[in-house]
Amino acid sequence: MLCNRFLGQHCLLIQSPFTFTICCNKRSSLKPKVGSSTFTTVDSHSQQVMMETERSPSLSESELFQFLTQKRYTPPSWANHLNPIPSHVFSLAHVPTPIHKWNLPNLPQGTEVWLKRDDLSGMQLSGNKVRKLEFLLAEAVADGADCIITIGGIQSNHCRATAVAAKYLNLDSYLILRTSKVLVDQDPGLTGNLLVERLVGAHVQLISKEEYAQVGSVVLTNILKEKLQREGRKPYVIPVGGSNALGTWGYIKAISEIEQQLKSCPGGLKFDDIVVACGSGGTIAGLSLGSYLGTLKAKVHAFAVCDDPDYFYNFVQGLIDGLNAGVNSRDIVDIHNAKGLGYAINTSEELKFVKEVATATGVILDPVYSGKATYGLMKDMVENPKKWEARKVLFVHTGGLLGLFDKVDQLTPLVENWSRMDVHESIPRNDGTGKMF
Repeated sequence: MLCNRFLGQHCLLIQSPFTFTICCNKRSSLKPKVGSSTFTTVDSHSQQVMMETERSPSLSESELFQFLTQKRYTPPSWANHLNPIPSHVFSLAHVPTPIHKWNLPNLPQGTEVWLKRDDLSGMQLSGNKVRKLEFLLAEAVADGADCIITIGGIQSNHCRATAVAAKYLNLDSYLILRTSKVLVDQDPGLTGNLLVERLVGAHVQLISKEEYAQVGSVVLTNILKEKLQREGRKPYVIPVGGSNALGTWGYIKAISEIEQQLKSCPGGLKFDDIVVACGSGGTIAGLSLGSYLGTLKAKVHAFAVCDDPDYFYNFVQGLIDGLNAGVNSRDIVDIHNAKGLGYAINTSEELKFVKEVATATGVILDPVYSGKATYGLMKDMVENPKKWEARKVLFVHTGGLLGLFDKVDQLTPLVENWSRMDVHESIPRNDGTGKMF
């Protein structure tokens, strides 16, 4: 029997009946592969296994009601020397998130790609952001905050995740969202992340991209902070993407989670590489530092969807230094440029790739982060197959599904056509209105 129990307990392994190609001229296609299997069962002797946590079938009362509770944080032993160590953490994410094999076609010889499903972390599709918020909001509550300020793009996944998590904890949220100067004086609408933000009552303030660049995110959040303080509020500021030294602990903790999942995996699975999208830097700082210090020792590859690799090497170094880790960022992470036309701007080829991966594997990638990162990974595998040959790769899916709704116009020509069902006149029909079921 095939079992698919999420929350990290069991995951069904699916083999795609498609072949996949990315040519060096940036064209890609998916074709049916005749005779391939569609599903594979699991046995204890195969490395195609379910990731399984050591969780008791019957949960204790304390385990059943951990969600939205705050508890003292104990770091993994290999992170004990880092400083500062957070004292508390909120339980906001549905963890452990599943790991399963991701059968992307046409991989280099002997290469396996596995998927860490942080897109299933809960908190209204909050992806990787909720892991950082577990620590950031614990500090906010400890500081006596009654509202949260953060900042990002008009379709910021982080801002949406923050608005939802804050409301769960009875905190108001104030979001500074950058948009084009043409739209900055208009109602931003209800597309994608904006719909969720506005449903949970977030206070949205718009800023043009030009003014954002001239003033900077730190100054903008401080302006709003001072305004709210004058009104008698107690705001707590979270930086872009939740990426600061405290937020970095979210993915240090995630590495410990992966270690525990692998310990319970029959067959001794070990990953050579971890691949993830990079947009603000905190996720790759936590993953790379945790993998380096812990037992994984996997090389982290980050595909930057904005700015450039040098910027992120320096930014990650600042986060690492903020934890007194004594490590050089360039020694623990390889950062690749994957921004293409620019942040949150997609070519038709990138969106075609997202659609083809969904059709082939059932995994839906977002257009801003994991879509560009997977596109960059597959392109690098085609251009440098020896580099990836016979390696086991863990790709961390950071979520962002709602961002696809902002790309509907570009996606419409790529999806399957529809047609009205033809019911021949010879088929018997009931008089009047028939029952639906």
